[in-house]
Amino acid sequence: MSHPAPYPVRLADEITRQLGQLADHLSQLPPPQAAQVIARVLDPDAGVLGGVTHLVITGSHFAKSEAERGALPAEVWLALGRAANELHDISLDLDEHQDLLQHLGTRPATSAAKPPAPAPLVVRRRR
Repeated sequence: MSHPAPYPVRLADEITRQLGQLADHLSQLPPPQAAQVIARVLDPDAGVLGGVTHLVITGSHFAKSEAERGALPAEVWLALGRAANELHDISLDLDEHQDLLQHLGTRPATSAAKPPAPAPLVVRRRR
């Protein structure tokens, strides 16, 4: 007889499933709503990215303790620590754009007389 997964494992599975649903919804939202969702996801204090960062930091602390006991290789702890640092840095980089995303999400949709200028990172080749 198989044992049911413990609650934290089921919770992790459910969160993963819901993140997939959110991504599916995001791909179909109009730009203002998509911006609102992205702004909330990227909120460093109350968003998904902040929550995942906190989770990875907590995992790193666990891995450190287990590595010190010899139950995990030190590489696991180091990799989780690097991931936590990278996520934190990414959060800081994205936080610079939080206000812009929130503003875009609250701005009323208007039909522009002319299309917006392409972003400088877009390169078009002529044939």
